Amino acid sequence: MTHPLHNVITQAEQIILGKPRQIRLALACMLARGHLLIEDLPGVGKTTLVHVLAHTLGLQFQRIQFTSDLLPADILGVSVYQRDTSEFVFHPGPIFAQMVLADEVNRATPKAQSALLEAMEEQQVTIEGATRALPAPFFVIATQNPTHQIGTFPLPESQLDRFLMRIQMGYPDAQAERGLLSGVDRREIVAQLKPQMNSAELLELQQRVKQVAVSPALLDYVQAILRHTRESTLYHHGLSPRAGLSLLAAARAWAFLDGRNAVLPEDVQAVLPGVVSHRLQSTDERAKQNSDSLAHALIEAVAIP
Repeated sequence: MTHPLHNVITQAEQIILGKPRQIRLALACMLARGHLLIEDLPGVGKTTLVHVLAHTLGLQFQRIQFTSDLLPADILGVSVYQRDTSEFVFHPGPIFAQMVLADEVNRATPKAQSALLEAMEEQQVTIEGATRALPAPFFVIATQNPTHQIGTFPLPESQLDRFLMRIQMGYPDAQAERGLLSGVDRREIVAQLKPQMNSAELLELQQRVKQVAVSPALLDYVQAILRHTRESTLYHHGLSPRAGLSLLAAARAWAFLDGRNAVLPEDVQAVLPGVVSHRLQSTDERAKQNSDSLAHALIEAVAIP
């Protein structure tokens, strides 16, 4: 039987060449109802990946370009006084979309960054005393340049924790890069993409992911991972209970993508780098340069029960 996301993955892989793992991680994040942070150098396909997912999944899409002069009202919206009716009318901002691309999120000031927080956590925003629900499904995919680049404001830990996963695109391999160089402009292809599903079908898949079984032995494994980070001297502080819930949700989604109805330890290991790399801080200065190595060391240190 064909997987319900088969066409979505196939179409995405035809445009984002040589990055099947990043595509699957991004989809797993969305199936787990989480938000995604993509951190990498400019020009490696971060924004293209977001456009491809929005088009392929048939989601209403908005892009917010984060700059140093961006204001919270530019994200959330603003009430404008209408003289003819003598009342204020709310004009919703770009946050009121099913998929929101927060492009170069670390170029904005902390005040603008924090405007995303309630939206990401509560799926609603409070503006001028009124609470307004956001559409469903609702995803924020943020991109950011490495923090050593000029003109960036690093995201605080509380805001990083709002992202279920952080992934990196990396440079393409030689074959994929050759395809990019010799092929049609990716933007032209993306504009012609046809949706392979709609938002109602995606909401149904999110419900099915929640039904993926987790055995007591697998919960033992996840707890052992959490406990190791809290007891080890390799990290400034251990993983929180929310990080554990995020790890389980992502592992369920990964198992679902593999067509299974139960989570295996291999599913936990597959999503672990994406889930913990932005939540763990190494006490070793050299290890900070490669956050993925932290996750791989964690996988090796904790035995599967």
